[in-house]
Parts: sequence; C-alpha cells; structure tokens
Amino acid sequence: MNCLITGGAGFIGSHTADLLAWQGHKVRILDSLEPPVHPERKRPAYLSSAFEFVQGSVCDKNTLSGALSGIDIVFHLAAYQDYLTDFSKFAHVNDFGTALLYEVIINDRLPVRKVVVASSQAVYGEGKYECPQHGVQYPSPRPLSQLTRRDWEIKCPICQETMRSLPTDESVVNPNNQYAVSKYCQELYALKLGRRYDIPTVLLRYSITQGPRQSFFNAYSGILRTFSLQLLNGRSPTIYEDGQQLRDYVHVSDVARANLLVMEQDAANYRAFNVGGGAVATVLDYAQLLISLTHRSTEPTIGGQFRWGDVRHIRSDTSSLNSLGWKPAKSLEETATDYLGWVQSQPDAVDTSAHAAAVMRQMGVIRDSSPESS
Repeated sequence: MNCLITGGAGFIGSHTADLLAWQGHKVRILDSLEPPVHPERKRPAYLSSAFEFVQGSVCDKNTLSGALSGIDIVFHLAAYQDYLTDFSKFAHVNDFGTALLYEVIINDRLPVRKVVVASSQAVYGEGKYECPQHGVQYPSPRPLSQLTRRDWEIKCPICQETMRSLPTDESVVNPNNQYAVSKYCQELYALKLGRRYDIPTVLLRYSITQGPRQSFFNAYSGILRTFSLQLLNGRSPTIYEDGQQLRDYVHVSDVARANLLVMEQDAANYRAFNVGGGAVATVLDYAQLLISLTHRSTEPTIGGQFRWGDVRHIRSDTSSLNSLGWKPAKSLEETATDYLGWVQSQPDAVDTSAHAAAVMRQMGVIRDSSPESS
C-alpha cells in the first residue's frame, strides 16, 4: 500500500517508515523539519533514499493535498510538543493540522482507507488512582503549595489521604496542560470526523517512547536521553522531586509494530489504544540502571527541585492492544542498552540538559522546594 507519514522524519515516524518499507509498502514522508528536533532543517541521514520526501507543514492546505495524492494509509504523527507557553501553536499544529487533514481527504474525495493518529499518554493527566476509603479517583494536578513543601504524593480529593497509582486504561481522559489538551482535541477531531465520513480512524496513546534517533535538542524527549548524555559527559543524573515517580517506557520499535498492527486490523477502527512497554520503573531506579550500564562511579543528584506540571505517577494499561495480538518485545534494560550503543556512535551527541534546564527555570517550569516547610 501507499503510506503517508506526517512527521515521518522524526523519531517514531522514521522507525515506522522503516518497518513499512521492510514489509513491502511504499512510503511518502511529509515533515516540516522544525527545530529543535531538526536544528539544521535538513533531511536526516537515517531516512532511506527510497522514501519519497515532501518538506512542508500539515497546516498548509496545498502541501497537504499534494502529499495525500494516491495515498491509501495515513499515519498522522506530526505534532508540536514542548514546555513553552505558546499555547496557540499547540492548537494550531495539533488541532488545526488534524482538522485540515480530514478536510482535504473529504473535500478532495480521496480514497484513504485508514488514518492512524499518534496521541499520547499525556491525555490522562495524573491518571488513575485508588483511595482505600473512596475507591477509584482521577485526581487533578498537585497544587503548587503542596509541591513547594516537598509533599509529592497524590491525595484523595475527598479525604486528602495518599492514594495508590493504578494502571490507566483508555476509558477516562483528564488532560492538564496545553500539549495534553491539544492532543485530546486532536483525538476528537479525528474520531468524530472519521466516523461521520466513514474514514476508519485509530488513536494510539503512546507511553514514554525511547530508543535510537531521539533528538538531542528537544527538552521534551525524556530521561533516557537526558540521563545518558549527562553520564557520558561526566555529570550525575539530575532527579526532580524524590525520584520515586513511576513511569512506563516503550521501545520505539514496539511502537512502530503497534502502528502497523492497527493499520492491518479492522477490529481497531474507531478506537483508542494505549501503547506502553510494561517496563515500569521509578525515575531513580532508571537512573541507577543507566549508571550501571555506563560504568560510572556517581550517584544521582536529588536537590528538591521539581518541574511544575509534571505528573507524579503514570503507567498505561495495554490490555486492549494486547487483545489484538500486540505485546512489547523490548525490556527496559534492552531499551537503555540499545540507546546507549546508538548515542555513542553519533558525532552530534551533545548534552543540552543544562541549557534546557536553564530555559525551563526561566519560564517557571523548574522550581525549588523548601525543606523547612515540609
């Protein structure tokens, strides 16, 4: 089949393109090559010359119309993500771009067979919790006053007792920041327009995706990149809060397999699926794993800083996707080892974490807690 991947020059998109080509599909990539992911705005060397490449924006109607010509399957991965407060850009790229995609398909009467939309675990906000007294809850973000006094755990909104994190299924969304809101709005455009106009659509809510080709320049790209580059450059991993935050991580190759699975299965149509690796770990344990794998003699730095807006714990229940025959193949250690091997072969592997932290502190994202008030 002829497949279009918007955002296909990026991390997940390029791995999806490779897998599609390996299975005999033809690949066209539409990507605007925006910084910070592509600081030089050049086609990445890891993209096969066999892929047709269109440089342009999903927000440009003429570009999008041309890219969609002759396409059977669309993987809509183009998105804007950052910690910045340019809220309108999140809505413009993620929501307007998605609405325009369906507009072109419908108005140009294009015979697109399916659209697979890349969403995010972020739409769940703090996710699913359980209070011993009041049962399942979907809490709001922690107040700034709570974080400032180093009271990190999520409290029951009814009794204020500490709650237990549960794996989060697809049933309840609770977006709490500009990126998450834009991704959920994107989901609504895709599913509602897909159903109304009979364009089979699938939403995939990725957990923290990791592996080779993660940008060195994107502050949003996760702790594997940040901790690895800190360690390889002789620095200790910087831990926010107390390091006991639970996260689940998935290898990019497993995400690519999920993309193709829902492309092939009609049972996936008009549904949302979590894509998580089952590799649940605390941030501190992940740092210790990377210290061990890089053979460094250091300890993580825990200074009581926190990132305003971070969730405390989040882990995805992937049983819905498992029921279609998918399961992750890569463990957390395999993911970390794979990434470390790749990053050490890259000449432009620079540690940008200090600069990113300075920018986020200036923006009020990184803040200090006060031990005296705990």
